[in-house]
Amino acid sequence: MDGTPFARSAPGAPDEPPAPSLVVIVDDDPLVRASLDSLFRSVGFETRTHASARAALADRIDERLACVVTDVRMPEIGGFEFQSALNARGGDVPVIFMTGHGDIPMSVRAMKAGAVDFLSKPFRDQDMLDAVNAALERARTDRAANQELSDARQLYETLTPRERDVMKGVVRGLLNKQIAGELGIAEITVKLHRSSVMRKLGIRRVPDLVRLADQFRED
Repeated sequence: MDGTPFARSAPGAPDEPPAPSLVVIVDDDPLVRASLDSLFRSVGFETRTHASARAALADRIDERLACVVTDVRMPEIGGFEFQSALNARGGDVPVIFMTGHGDIPMSVRAMKAGAVDFLSKPFRDQDMLDAVNAALERARTDRAANQELSDARQLYETLTPRERDVMKGVVRGLLNKQIAGELGIAEITVKLHRSSVMRKLGIRRVPDLVRLADQFRED
């Protein structure tokens, strides 16, 4: 149930606005799907609805800024199994669970699995909207962090093997002369490589270099 797509911009026209955030509704109850679909569209979200987790998994929702609202108990594939399948794909799509038969152990299991919220039916519309907004904010934060890491990896790939060796020494807290001794090169050469590393990575401080290297799991 996609919303009407934005028209393509004509040459020279301003960039087209970004697509609205997507909320994917998964519930085998058609009345619940229709009600949530109407609620989310009323506040400007794009929606897609699915009667089963299997159908939702066939939808490439992890390619969009999106969150999932799903029932826990469904035929074939339940909500928790659905979330596990989403996580296995690496899309990190935030999930909100809802159920008419909730209990404390079930809610604990949902939150330990990384769910944004766990709502018992019937729930207030505002509670659901608050949960969706929190989920989409998490998705934005995660996407920005992933993009930052991807950009950093591309910059890291521009380093020469020797520059990477020097970088590892700096991250370990070694002095330039210590790095030079380990690598068998002149200290001035280490300084030049170190400067080049910082310039290529767009980093000015060693703590930032350490943080970046930790993300790459550099030893």
